[in-house]
Amino acid sequence: MTLEKLKKIAKLIRYWILLETTQAGSGHLTSSLSAVELMTGLMFGGIFRFDVKNPKHPNNDRLIFSKGHAAALLYALWAIAGVLDEKELETFRRFDSFLEGHPTPRFKYCEAATGSLGQGLSVGVGMALNAKFDQLPYRTYVLLGDSEMTEGSNWEAIQVAAHYKLDNLTAIIDVNRLGQTGETMYGHNLKAYQERISAFGWQTILVDDGHSLSQVLSAYMRALKVKGKPTAILAKTIKGKGVSFLENKIGWHGKVLDQEKFELAVRELGKIDKHIRAEIKPPKNLKPEKSISRKIKPVFYPPGTLLATRKAYGNALVRIYPGFPEMVVLDAEVSNSTFAQTFKQRYPQRFLEMFIAEQNMVGVALGLSLRGKIPFVSTFGAFFTRAHDQIRMSQYSNANIKFVGSHAGVSIGQDGPSQMGLDDIAMFRGILNSVVLYPADAIACEKLVEKAAKYPGMVYIRTTRKDTPIIYSLDEEFSIGGSKVLKKSRKDLVTVIAAGITLYQALSAYQELKKKGILIRVIDLYSIKPIDKKTLIQSARHTKAIVTVEDHYPAGGLGEAVKTTLSNVNIPVYSLAVQKIPRSGLPEELLDFEQISKDTIVRKIKEIIRK
Repeated sequence: MTLEKLKKIAKLIRYWILLETTQAGSGHLTSSLSAVELMTGLMFGGIFRFDVKNPKHPNNDRLIFSKGHAAALLYALWAIAGVLDEKELETFRRFDSFLEGHPTPRFKYCEAATGSLGQGLSVGVGMALNAKFDQLPYRTYVLLGDSEMTEGSNWEAIQVAAHYKLDNLTAIIDVNRLGQTGETMYGHNLKAYQERISAFGWQTILVDDGHSLSQVLSAYMRALKVKGKPTAILAKTIKGKGVSFLENKIGWHGKVLDQEKFELAVRELGKIDKHIRAEIKPPKNLKPEKSISRKIKPVFYPPGTLLATRKAYGNALVRIYPGFPEMVVLDAEVSNSTFAQTFKQRYPQRFLEMFIAEQNMVGVALGLSLRGKIPFVSTFGAFFTRAHDQIRMSQYSNANIKFVGSHAGVSIGQDGPSQMGLDDIAMFRGILNSVVLYPADAIACEKLVEKAAKYPGMVYIRTTRKDTPIIYSLDEEFSIGGSKVLKKSRKDLVTVIAAGITLYQALSAYQELKKKGILIRVIDLYSIKPIDKKTLIQSARHTKAIVTVEDHYPAGGLGEAVKTTLSNVNIPVYSLAVQKIPRSGLPEELLDFEQISKDTIVRKIKEIIRK
């Protein structure tokens, strides 16, 4: 590919960017124009390796647009590669088009949904780690904007990438000086970026003119030779490059041209060869070694075992790994609390320490998931809230990630409110098509971890800190969307629905009430989403009221899930939940303080039956 042909390609790409955004009447025109040469050089200058006819080829290089608002550029690049035509480009941002305003995998050449800034590099770290796991030759490239370099998640990713010596990862930073409202923190000062990124252990390559294809190609060639560390290419570019009245001008971010200005801009581009196309060099045809699934041993705990579900989670990972060899376990430096350390000790080569950087941990898990791994991601339930945006964005990439949150609720005791997951169920319930599981004992936990590994999507498993008795037999089966009716009779007056730690409080309340001749039904709603609607409706029809008990805030928790399910059933539903700001104390004190203990359940039942 000659420089002259690359320049012609760049000109056509600029024309298509203008066309796409003008036809759409919206888009990020100037942000797309600034990175044209950076991406033209990468994809068509002999650097990038990709089988255009097989976007799922395991050896394809990966390209992630972290600056997802430059979507018009992404689509124009793939049009040059021959997978789109001009008519399709003109559908940009339309409801009936897969060329969305920010890229999603509805466009099959998009690696991951982007557009919430500061996330693409973490996804790239996950993909680069996958190549290391499978000993594949592909490289991962991530295009970032200079504005998003103030996002802390990028610096989490930069640290971890250096720690794991990801020399198959290249970040391309489009330093075009201008953000949405004005100049970025460092403007065009490439040295400022170089000093900071180099300090984290990356190789940095400066490109003084990011519109010089010869300089851009030279930078990529240098990056290919770097060993033992990731590379960042820092390129000075001009926002709006190629159209004089847009270049380096504040106030054009997210704005597009009207027809008159579009025609003026096209005239300025000069002669355009609309027929020019370019091939991308295919990758090596190396096949990853096939993972062999082996038989999983059954769950076993001796009678009388007391064990926290967080410990059962670690045991389950070790037990099921032979049957799920694509598993990878990530933890945020709390593996001796989440008990992911049990897996780490047995299979250290499949364990990734992500340190105290939850946002990056979730992004890395997404990258691994998109390359076929089954990531189990663990930390305290409270700390997943830091990564809510990464979790939210993962659903748009059709992620297959298993999240496990330990230290749930006030029952963790003396550590106090900063460590208590009290809104985690609500957060994960809000994710489309997610599964939310809350096992009460070790057997339920082990079997639900196995179900989660089989489930093709996002799953959240809530685990308990405290050692609890085993209440289920070894042959008990658990299904996603199921529940267990633990106490039931024809004379039940009220149904009590609980999960996890509060199930034990409900069972204790049952025993106390039974002594007084009051019978209640007790349901373990271990699958909060999807919910066992059939069982709940049956119980609602056979008892006079429902009481839900949960170690979680009322909003979005188990109680609201039950109320929503029974909204068309004429039965009162009373919710016992964490209603006060918690504090340090013994677990029993805190359960009483929040009125989710056995005594509160007993009082509530008596109050209901007196009505």
